[in-house]
Amino acid sequence: AMNPELPQYLVANPILGQRLTFHPDRTVTIRPGKVEIGQGIISAIAQIAAEELDIDYARVHILPVDSSLSPNEASTSGSRSIQEGGESMRFACAEIRHLFLEAAATQFSCSITELSIHDGVIHHLPSQLKTSYWDLLDKVDLDVLANGRAAPKLLNAYQIVGTSLPRKDLLAKLSGAAFLQDLHFPGMLHARIARPPSFRSKLAHFNEAPILAMPGVKKVVRNGSFIGIVAQREEDAIRAMLAVNDYCEWLPGPPLPDMHHLPEFLYAQVSKDEVLKQVGTLRAQSAQAATPLESHHPIIHANFSRPYLAHASIGPSCAIAVWQNGLLEIWSHSQSIHALRDAIASTLLLQPDQVVVRHADGAGCYGPNGADDAALDAALIAYALEGTHIRVQWTRADEFAWEPFGPAMAVKLSGSVDHNGQINHWQEAIWGNGHIGRAGRRPEPGLLAAWHIGEGVDPPLPVDMPIAMGGGSQRNAVPYYDLPNCEVINHVIQTMPIRTSALRALGAFINVFAIESFMDELALQAGIDPIQFRIQHLSDARAIHVLQKVRQMASCQPGVRGDGVHGVGVAFARYKNVGNYAAVIVEVAVEEVIKVKKVYAAIDCGRIINPNGVMNQIEGGILQSISFTLKEQLKFDRTKITSITWDDYPILTFSEVPEVEVALIDQMALPAIGVGEGVTGPIPAAIANAVFDAIGVRVRNLPMTQENVIAAMEHASSD
Repeated sequence: AMNPELPQYLVANPILGQRLTFHPDRTVTIRPGKVEIGQGIISAIAQIAAEELDIDYARVHILPVDSSLSPNEASTSGSRSIQEGGESMRFACAEIRHLFLEAAATQFSCSITELSIHDGVIHHLPSQLKTSYWDLLDKVDLDVLANGRAAPKLLNAYQIVGTSLPRKDLLAKLSGAAFLQDLHFPGMLHARIARPPSFRSKLAHFNEAPILAMPGVKKVVRNGSFIGIVAQREEDAIRAMLAVNDYCEWLPGPPLPDMHHLPEFLYAQVSKDEVLKQVGTLRAQSAQAATPLESHHPIIHANFSRPYLAHASIGPSCAIAVWQNGLLEIWSHSQSIHALRDAIASTLLLQPDQVVVRHADGAGCYGPNGADDAALDAALIAYALEGTHIRVQWTRADEFAWEPFGPAMAVKLSGSVDHNGQINHWQEAIWGNGHIGRAGRRPEPGLLAAWHIGEGVDPPLPVDMPIAMGGGSQRNAVPYYDLPNCEVINHVIQTMPIRTSALRALGAFINVFAIESFMDELALQAGIDPIQFRIQHLSDARAIHVLQKVRQMASCQPGVRGDGVHGVGVAFARYKNVGNYAAVIVEVAVEEVIKVKKVYAAIDCGRIINPNGVMNQIEGGILQSISFTLKEQLKFDRTKITSITWDDYPILTFSEVPEVEVALIDQMALPAIGVGEGVTGPIPAAIANAVFDAIGVRVRNLPMTQENVIAAMEHASSD
């Protein structure tokens, strides 16, 4: 019987030998089920393996996720890689170590307690005999099921976990040898996809003869509204792709919403509504101010919004595929290797074991960008040209126009405080699409080309995970504060005019932005320091600690100063209300645009495997969130996406990077609770609170561009 204490993905993939192979050259290869997308996760998992096996970290090699060999640990997402993949590796390696100790004990006719391991060498101290993992390979069968036969090490025995060791993936990346875009196979051909003019256009007529006659063109693969061009050289494929629309007639799709009035569009859509929280009784929404005799302040209202956001990966998506001898092999930088295999198999009517998907480094995504779609593009074309490796490289314009975007969202809040400065009314409603359009979440196909082939199908609506698993649109919508009278309602809209899916932190980005901006509005109404106001609404000691820590770190403190230029703001969140704790203080200067000058962050993410890796994740998360907050928004007209270059979709540049100071709160005795996405929501709120501190204006619609700040000023002056 399986030990119920084992991690879920070890229970699901219980063969110990699937995760690890010992080689005669005294190295070890591990096979995690999580992929490397720049977050350093495979190196942290290698540290865990080295720790539990008592071998040198340098001996550990890592195999990228391969659907035919690696354990299926679902997608690499949700800041859960250490909790899921790391814990599975920890428990598996503890059992593997135990099996070798048993074999050595048999060989030396001694008890396991008399043995110790140093860098893979097993010592029997009384007799001074020794052996090793590699010497015992013919005595130990690793093709056995995990059953909890050995517990992992105690924390006080750790020597490798908790130290900043070098990452395993960087050398190949720095030398240019790592990336899928640079993979080359003999006889490989290049393909490009000629996309419709808009999301739901359909192909009415196509004259392919002039395209086939173009220099270097080998084949045109046409299937419904899907048109793939295959050429000997990449530039020939590009030239032909750009010429396709001269020979096509497309039926238009329905119009897109007005990008300048997205909240109004969202409020007007049919929605599926869910009550996320309902406790206590809410006050009547009377507009008049409270009389001096009343023991509470009037109810205040605020509406927040975010636009559609692109992943804007620096490198456009790429995939390589070959169909030979009844097997389809694919190389992809997907986050979700096994689900991608299943989606491609079902689209091509193949059995899952006829498809192998291997992860290769490419542009990072943190939510599905075009990587999975490019894999199906390559598969469809490879399937039509048996025996030839097909490389599909998206263009920058493809990536901006066709990847799944983070959905536009709107939040309405109302609340008030009593005379003790405690919140006595909190009413919140959110609007937007579900956030998960990733392949494998629904029975219908979840990949772009699958909607265009044959007669075409309508793209399925994205879904949300249950809130217990972190949710999607509703992620972090329920405040982490103690609120006796609170109602939170989610309106999941049932239309998808623009293709959407998960983007880093999902709904937490706007939900925390709205909640933490509004906490400052209520703190001001109560006349209480914003950090103190938060602390008096928290009962979780770890939450209070990160707020106190960030207050100690910051040289200046949040609270209205209003010199018209400089301001300081604070924000806090516990990611998903069950993950890591993050408190940030941001210093801004409001000049011709908002400039973030300094960021302080205090982070509690439980046990830290690699402190340097955690710092990378926090710093990267802070910068990405500043970029979302100050600059990023998808632009479109009533028919198509129009922001298809870096000029139309600016992101944060090197010259705009602020000084960042991070404090990690050491919790070695507590479980790891994820890192990457914890700062995503607090950053926009802290910036908004700092802007109010500086100029006395609340900016509630993202991004905080010059245009939106001026609109907020006009709105404030008309109130």
